[in-house]
Formats: sequence, structure tokens, C-alpha cells
Amino acid sequence: MTAASSTPALAIAHVVKDYRGLRPLRLAALTVREGERVSLAGFDRASAEIFINLINGAVLPDTGEVRVFGQRTADIEHEAEWLSTLDRFGIVTERSILLEGSTVAQNLTLPFHLDIEEIPADVMATVTALAEETELGGERLHRPAAHAGPAIRVRVHLARALATSPRLLLMEHPTASLPREDVAPFADLVRTVVSARGLTLVALNEDEEFAARACETSVKLQPATGAFVSTRGWRRFFR
Repeated sequence: MTAASSTPALAIAHVVKDYRGLRPLRLAALTVREGERVSLAGFDRASAEIFINLINGAVLPDTGEVRVFGQRTADIEHEAEWLSTLDRFGIVTERSILLEGSTVAQNLTLPFHLDIEEIPADVMATVTALAEETELGGERLHRPAAHAGPAIRVRVHLARALATSPRLLLMEHPTASLPREDVAPFADLVRTVVSARGLTLVALNEDEEFAARACETSVKLQPATGAFVSTRGWRRFFR
């Protein structure tokens, strides 16, 4: 495992964001250092989406600040500058659309090349390597997405999130659609890939088995106060 550096990949302080939910999303303080693997519980689907958008700068907090690799999201002033920052993030979410009539290989081609009917040899080589890394090799690569089960689909989302060589991998309830017997193998894959690439992982996750196998630290959000409370792990990086 790549050791965490002293540079925060993510630093959140005194954030409040009203998204027309039951209550505003409150995040009192959270620091995730580069190379750490962290599971965050306490987010439903709506608040998880808002959290992801706060991190990638798609939305700004009403109060407080979010810093990603030292850069304050509120300091990104222009759309072109914002777009240039997006490759830092890989996002694993069921909100990402798969082309159901296309093969897994064609779905993995999209981040690299728009022509998925005749995939260039060099792009196919890249896609094949990415597929092998995420356990999508062999016949799985040529299976239509519509015929792929949950264990394959979540790996396609993971592979596409890795395609841009991100520094920070964000996951929204990655095992929500997985049968229980598929959770452990997927969690082990995530841990292996994240460690091998030296990525930072932040998983919004209610699955204790996934958290235990894929992450070093688990905390839970207290929605009323925005505080994060440790549920497991020796490192206390929140208050």
C-alpha cells in the first residue's frame, strides 16, 4: 500500500449546503490525506450526490469551504478552469449511464474515443489493459452491458472512473446493487487497484463489509451537527 503523504487530498471545514432535503447538508470538518482509503456512512442517495458535487466543484457550499489538493473550490472562477480540474476525479456511481446495447469494451472505449464501432488498435489495447485490471477481461469484455449482472456493471463503472488516471476516487454506495456474495471480491479489487495506483479513496457507503475490506478508516456523519464519528479504525482525522 502506498503510504499517505502529508498533503491533504480533501479538506472540508464548516460546510453547509441547502439542497431542499429534510435538512441542509452539514459537514463540520473532514480531512483526508493523499493515499488514504476512507468510508463515509450517513449519506442517502440525494446527499451523496450533493457531497460528490461539492468535492468536484460542480456546486459551492452556502457557507464554509472545500479544498481539493490544496485548491479551494470557490476559487475556480471560469468554466474552462473547472473542466480542467475534473480529470483529478474518478467517480463510481450508478448515475453514470451505460450504453445497454453496446458491449463492455465499447462502454470502456468512450473515455478514450468516440467511435465505438471501429475501435482503433491502440485504444483497444488500453481498454483491454483496463479491463484486466478491473476483472473484466476475457469473454466479459465482449458481453453486452444489458446482459451484464451487477458484479460486472459495478466493475464497468470502476473501470470508467479509472480511465482518466484520477488522483481521487469517489464512490457512491458502490455495493448497493450487489448480492452479498459479490461484496467481498469487489471490495478486495477496489483495495488492490487503489493501492497499486496510489489513489485516495473516499467511499460514501453503508456496507460494513465493504468498509472493512476496502478502507482503512470508517466514519459516520451525524446529520444534525455535521460531525463525523469514528465507527472503526485507529486514525482520528476529524473533529
